[in-house]
Amino acid sequence: MSIVWIDGALLAEAEARVSPHDQGLLTGDGIFETLRVTRSRPFAARRHLDRLARSAAGARLPCPAAPLMLTAMAEVIGANGLVEGRLRVTVTGGLSSLGSDRAAAAPTVIVAVGALPHWPPTADVAIAPWPRNERGALAGVKSISYGENVVALAHARGLGAQEAIVANVVGNLCEGTGSNVFVGIGGRLVTPPLSAGCLAGVTRELVLELVDVIVDDLPLASLASADEAFLTSSTRNVQPIRSVDGRRLPACPGTLTAEAAAALQTLMGAGLDP
Repeated sequence: MSIVWIDGALLAEAEARVSPHDQGLLTGDGIFETLRVTRSRPFAARRHLDRLARSAAGARLPCPAAPLMLTAMAEVIGANGLVEGRLRVTVTGGLSSLGSDRAAAAPTVIVAVGALPHWPPTADVAIAPWPRNERGALAGVKSISYGENVVALAHARGLGAQEAIVANVVGNLCEGTGSNVFVGIGGRLVTPPLSAGCLAGVTRELVLELVDVIVDDLPLASLASADEAFLTSSTRNVQPIRSVDGRRLPACPGTLTAEAAAALQTLMGAGLDP
């Protein structure tokens, strides 16, 4: 049984409670961050907390102070004796009156930890039939309103794939349900811009700083015709894509993928808050 942190208190998981009137439960009104825990510390905590603040601004939610969150993370990791795993920070709109209007209430803030997902060495992906609205109110916000992602991922799993890839409303490549996408074409590495509607992934940001990447719009079809491609996320790091809708890519991992993976691994070994 794990120990969680809720609104300033460490509690056994069995004793932890969130009100049935909480906006996060009732309307999906909230934001979150998932961090990798390595060597008993959260990796890239500063970058994740910066993004939490951006999501809070986009969702018009108050954001807990970064020093408080750093303390909460350390307390939860220590209380659980976690060496390697994942940590999630969740911030909701707090108590409400069973509708969409927010009450004048403090947000609910939760920090919890768990095991890392078991990702296979390579990923088979499927194209989801539903687009991402790059002009929506929550575009670019890491929102807990994850219903669309749940449905898209279930669609992909039903096809035997590990991740679903979505286009935006104009038909350009956007992102995965929990990952960013990089495509290798003719020796060049390309990833969609944030204006395409994808989340500003922390691992995506690190890869952009480590290797040469062109940030540009790509038609969705470019993924299936790529020479190589990979996914990035905080728990995956760099995961090569083996196939798209059952069609195998020529290289897995390709040279560009291997270069990005090696650069990220070196960075992670050098320090925990790049």
